[in-house]
Amino acid sequence: MNTTAGKPEGSRVIMIDGLAISVDDCPVRDVLGSVGGKWNSLMILSLAEGPRRFSQLRRLIPDISQRMLTQTLRDLQRDGYLARTVFPTKPPSVEYALTPLGRSFLELLRSLVRWSGEHHAEIRAARRIFDENGV
Repeated sequence: MNTTAGKPEGSRVIMIDGLAISVDDCPVRDVLGSVGGKWNSLMILSLAEGPRRFSQLRRLIPDISQRMLTQTLRDLQRDGYLARTVFPTKPPSVEYALTPLGRSFLELLRSLVRWSGEHHAEIRAARRIFDENGV
């Protein structure tokens, strides 16, 4: 790859922690875009204790629709975070489990969950002040 001062040639580049990243092919945007959805992180956390069937996941996240649960599982499977296993029973039984990639992301997600819990009150207070000041 041709670079100029460590930056990919011919592309718009941003610097993140001293690393030149193409705006057009940004891995940070791509990854956060796929796992940052409302249901994706909950799904990964729901599979933290081990494989689960569709109905178990639906009970764990009761406010997700069947359609959205199906789509979320497919999206996470497509990105390699989880695996779908079909067992030859009558009717067929399907189980979802985190892949090694999904388990590695789970560690980061758990840190975010802890950070969120520690700072949630502070964030809500900042929002309330912002909203009260009409800014």
